Amino acid sequence: MSPYQVQAGKLLRAFACDRSGATAVEFAFIAPVFLTMVMGIMDFGHSVYARAELNGSVQQAARSSTMETSDTSVADNMVRSYLETIVPGVEVASTRANYYDFTDVGRAERWNDLNNNGQCDNAETFVDENESGDWDADIGRSGNGGASDVVVYTVTATYTSPFSVPFYPESWKQRTLVASTTLKNQPYAYQIAYGSSTGVC
Repeated sequence: MSPYQVQAGKLLRAFACDRSGATAVEFAFIAPVFLTMVMGIMDFGHSVYARAELNGSVQQAARSSTMETSDTSVADNMVRSYLETIVPGVEVASTRANYYDFTDVGRAERWNDLNNNGQCDNAETFVDENESGDWDADIGRSGNGGASDVVVYTVTATYTSPFSVPFYPESWKQRTLVASTTLKNQPYAYQIAYGSSTGVC
């Protein structure tokens, strides 16, 4: 074996045993996975916190809206201000539907379902209980209602996640949270009953 071959063999053995760059190579493989996990956990935690804040603020806003002197726009702005402290740029939309009683929530207006198909059609008659002029599958009237009315208050919050998680699709950053609560207005006056006029589908 020539001296050159001996020297080359020594260099190859030394190179094979050299571990000085192993840490950098291992870090290059592990770092993206680790950072993705950390950012994902932070993003998930933030989303849970935002949902809890939304639920709490909706409950508080709904309670303040049960009074006779309540201002629903003030209640809505309160929810928005709470969320903006943790989710800058959040878009908040709210709806209110009021009912005479808790048992009315989500029920349809009464009608003569002659063909038993669950829809008011084919000239079937109905009672226009919410006085909308049409048959409605949900008897709820829009708005906060009046004394002793049951109100379903729903808030939808849409925002972009403040955490940029590596490798996540851009569409995953868009979040929508929905919170809803049902409360009864204070009995500050006589409750107004449903209408009794009839109509034809």
